Amino acid sequence: MTDRNRWKAMSVALVAGFMTLLDVSIVNVALPSIRADLDLSAGDLQWVLSGYALTFGLLLVPAGRFGDARGRRNVFIVGVALFTLSSAAAGLARSALFLVVARLIQGAAAGVVNPQVSGLIQQLFEPKERGKPFGLLGATIGVSTAVGPLLGGLLIALFGAESGWRWIFYINVPIGIAAIVLAMRYLPGPAEAKAKRESLDPIGVLLLGLGVLLLLLPLVQEREWHGPAKWLLIPASVAVLAAFYAWERHHARSHTPVIEMGLFRVRSYALGALIGMLYFAGFPVIFFTYTLYLQNGLRFSALASGLAVTPFAVGAAAASALGGRIVARSGRPLVVTGLVMVAGGLGATVLVLSLVAGSGGVWPAAVPLLVAGVGSGLVISPNQTLTLAEVPVRRAGSAGAVLQTGQRIGTALGIAVAGTVFFAQLASSRGDWIPALRAALLVAIGFVLVALVAAVVDVVASRRDPAPERTPEPVGRPG
Repeated sequence: MTDRNRWKAMSVALVAGFMTLLDVSIVNVALPSIRADLDLSAGDLQWVLSGYALTFGLLLVPAGRFGDARGRRNVFIVGVALFTLSSAAAGLARSALFLVVARLIQGAAAGVVNPQVSGLIQQLFEPKERGKPFGLLGATIGVSTAVGPLLGGLLIALFGAESGWRWIFYINVPIGIAAIVLAMRYLPGPAEAKAKRESLDPIGVLLLGLGVLLLLLPLVQEREWHGPAKWLLIPASVAVLAAFYAWERHHARSHTPVIEMGLFRVRSYALGALIGMLYFAGFPVIFFTYTLYLQNGLRFSALASGLAVTPFAVGAAAASALGGRIVARSGRPLVVTGLVMVAGGLGATVLVLSLVAGSGGVWPAAVPLLVAGVGSGLVISPNQTLTLAEVPVRRAGSAGAVLQTGQRIGTALGIAVAGTVFFAQLASSRGDWIPALRAALLVAIGFVLVALVAAVVDVVASRRDPAPERTPEPVGRPG
């Protein structure tokens, strides 16, 4: 494949990745319109968001392995087609259940598409060439999440508050069709005579999915399920995840497990994956709770709400480009700097909104949001590059899928926890939005600070032991 064609293939993959990742955040500004039109409960609202992230995360690893074995182009096309159809279905939804189911399918399709993107980077580029495409992938992840509220606000302003939310989903249809056509032309087909019979580890997938589901259910349904019995699902989740770990160790003796535990013996990978999961549990919270505050509390339009969080998006976009260029020289301290800026920016945002009452505080809050956005750009793309840097090439696809899985589960967990705190505080304060928003943003800051601790640990450890680590060989043989 010529250099020009491989960059065309990369562009197609990134556009599809951007589309699927955009749907993590673009829905936020539409939540009041969706709630009013379909009469959604608070639990339904959280499922529209966290359900997408959950099924997204659960499909990443098995879909990545399936693409390795059967050819990434075909799996990519199937995933984009399913995403396009489920987007159309979400736009046509006439009930809460229909929308939630469409979002679950959308998330699953996104989980099929995204590991093919990181896998294509491995396939199309030599190791020494991968810095730029991985930087672009990291920037795509960060910017797509940050610009969602603004784009959603523009679509609602253009098509009207009553039905404009549907165009947030319809807009994916022409993009998805174009991506399918271009993927058939530019993406490389499966290599000949390379039939792999790797186990897809369905038992491992089932145990992992059940464990995460049991963890999230009591959080997502906290306001809908009354009584303390729901919290028994938390220890049940721990038990299932322990069984998952035991099964993976057993399965790895003769087959390829769904998650190769040896990856986590590489310090930079283990801590980088933890940083990614914690950060993605924190930073999307602002788009979820802040837009609810702006639209329901201050009666801002969807477009005005999107504009209010645009400083974060602008800062993230600019810093992502910078971070991708300097991460090789700066290393993990760059991520530490970014996390400090995010925590400080969100803390200053809370302070401004607490001190300046009502809509008068929104525009002064744009300055600390810009700072937080710049910090975000210095976290996501550099952390992605650094986390995968010491992973052997033969495990790069699986490692990238596991990394993204943690990010998606982090998003679902963060929205579930912050949403529970937000709505509980809103009820206890009798409709006073500022205490609710402050509590939710403090949850986000807490996740970011824990991610900061992990990043500092990696910096200190790397200075004590600067020699690069390598992933230990797996026990047994792949089958």
